[in-house]
Amino acid sequence: MTHETPAPHRGTITPRPAVLRSTGSRLSRPPARTEAAGGGQTVAMRFSSTPRGARLARLLVSQWLDEWGHPYHSEANHTVALITAELAANAVRHGRVPGRDFAVRLSRAGGVLRIEVSDTRAERPVPTDEPGLPSPEAESGRGLFLVSRLAARWAVTPRRGGPGKTVWAEVPFAAGDAPGG
Repeated sequence: MTHETPAPHRGTITPRPAVLRSTGSRLSRPPARTEAAGGGQTVAMRFSSTPRGARLARLLVSQWLDEWGHPYHSEANHTVALITAELAANAVRHGRVPGRDFAVRLSRAGGVLRIEVSDTRAERPVPTDEPGLPSPEAESGRGLFLVSRLAARWAVTPRRGGPGKTVWAEVPFAAGDAPGG
């Protein structure tokens, strides 16, 4: 069953995944909002601010990339799925506002895959310094370190259309990793 919630832009409806069902080797999912961006591809969806929502975000990003011609076993798919997992986990753990979802936007244009994860918590900014590796005894703090090492570029910006922030990362993809390449 799909729950629909109003999107913050132009009165459109953004579907929220309620349940993913396995149908063979693929996940069936509600359609995401898609758009063409200057000859590229973009897909966006909102998720509940829960650990389950973070897992679904990672799985769906991996599936979207596979549908775009970046197979599950490709370097681009592995890298962007890992970055998504880290950013979504941070959005759930540090950016959660009760009753508010987090959003994921994935785009592909000009040889670059860009993942954006937005939450609605404005008072807990993400550090913009180059993150260092935490001590081996630390139980957390490795997420942004991994993102900084895997992404060609990453940053934090104010969330479009409302309170909060967006953490984005860009990963170049090789010609052999693209459709028809």
